Amino acid sequence: MAQYVSSEMNGNIARQGRGRLPALICAVSSLVLFMLLFYPAYRVLWSSWQREDNNYCYFVPLIVLYLLWEKRAALQSVPAVSSWAGFAPLLLGIAFYWLGELGGEFYTIYLGSWFVLTGFVWICLGWHKLKIAAFPLLFLITMFPFPRFINNNLTLQLKLLSSKMGVAMMHWYGLAAYREGNVIDLGFTRLQVVDACSGLRYFFPLIVLSILLAYYFRAPLWKKVVLVLSAVAVSVITNGMRIASVGILYQFWGPAVAEGFFHDFSGWFIFMFSLGLLLLEMWLLKRLFPALPEVAKVHDAPADWGASARDGKVAVISVVPRFLAAVAVLGATLALAHGVEFREKVPIKKSFAQFPEKVGEWTGIRREMEQLFRDALEFSDYVIIDYRNREGKNVNFYTAYYETQRKGGSIHSPASCLPGSGWELKESGNVTVPSGDGRGGIRVRRAFMQMGGKTDLVYYWFPQRGRILTDIYEMKFFTFWDALTRQRTDGALVRVITPVYQDEGVEAAEARLQAFTRQIVPVLDACLPGKESI
Repeated sequence: MAQYVSSEMNGNIARQGRGRLPALICAVSSLVLFMLLFYPAYRVLWSSWQREDNNYCYFVPLIVLYLLWEKRAALQSVPAVSSWAGFAPLLLGIAFYWLGELGGEFYTIYLGSWFVLTGFVWICLGWHKLKIAAFPLLFLITMFPFPRFINNNLTLQLKLLSSKMGVAMMHWYGLAAYREGNVIDLGFTRLQVVDACSGLRYFFPLIVLSILLAYYFRAPLWKKVVLVLSAVAVSVITNGMRIASVGILYQFWGPAVAEGFFHDFSGWFIFMFSLGLLLLEMWLLKRLFPALPEVAKVHDAPADWGASARDGKVAVISVVPRFLAAVAVLGATLALAHGVEFREKVPIKKSFAQFPEKVGEWTGIRREMEQLFRDALEFSDYVIIDYRNREGKNVNFYTAYYETQRKGGSIHSPASCLPGSGWELKESGNVTVPSGDGRGGIRVRRAFMQMGGKTDLVYYWFPQRGRILTDIYEMKFFTFWDALTRQRTDGALVRVITPVYQDEGVEAAEARLQAFTRQIVPVLDACLPGKESI
């Protein structure tokens, strides 16, 4: 009898070994396909981590590994139960991949890779193991920097809040300071609040750290949420203190307080001070709102755990068909991504070098953009002309054209590019500029740029393959849709600006800008590819 049992056990072990080999081959194949599919995006991700604003991202994967290592006992105690349900996040990840690939947005591809990874974990290990590893997987998302147009808008708001807070603290100290957007005039010098001082460099690391603190904080969910949300306020206040300290100490030590060692040390000190405030907040929440005693919960094991634990062969064999299906999905996506050309470059009809400097009553002077900005914007062609009419009133005209809005090189909205250098942009919605020929008009985005006592009126819009769009999110959607249905992602940004002169009202500036827009649009249409271009 003992000999029979031993023979049976050896047979089971041999069969399990043979069953694990196909699963291992499928797992390796899935990993290789995942790397090939997302390697181009992750290569850009790695380069983005090298920017000082995103250096904290290097630590996120290491933290995730540590969090999983902490949960190793719980993960080992739960048998793996393969599940077809994991295909829901996997297919969602593939959809996000195509949305980012065709729409020209890396962040969407990063999210797609996260959903695909989560789907594989669910398929291979099952729902119960996935629940145990839920927080480390969610925390992994923090290693993806936000899209540029979101970052730019957030940077602007942080700059403005930090500047306002810093000036208020200087006034409280007794120092005369005047703020124009992000430029602070102290009388004896002018300080510009750039990204390094705006809080963005420390804002995201502080938010990530607050999420980690909330995870280890043994408290009800509402306390954890309060802790994370308060990190935003803490970042704004402490960076306002930093700006105020620079303004106050500048009068004694000069430019040294705004650069070099003192600048870097003050940033580090403010970050550590912010961390101390969050720890103090945790202590106060615990003391002021003591937690009620918790009732122990009994977790019932799933009905199929016993079967899986008794027969490992069944678990191994059951995952192979799911692996094969996942490999097929990733393989088809990779083949389609590399086998079909979705970004057909559409050249401009007429080079902007030929754009006329005389349009109706307007006479212009062509301007050149610095190479630094040209490299950053990555457009195919551009034109900047300062036009003047017979009355001596000015209109600045700028257009950038993109043959293809590839990932990382798409159009930048003026809502995120114009503000700064002392300017504040206040948008007031869309307006329609009549064409003058009774055939309707053109819809544009209207905004005001203000600095001190100066006000400029701004119109901008996005000609996109026969459409006129005014919203950046709308533009992202149609870029994806046209790449999918028309194999085109070309488009342009048009922006016109005129001052609101002191001897006139906003109505006069509006009439001037509308008159100029009516005259410039036909000239522009002769240069930009339309709906029919291929």
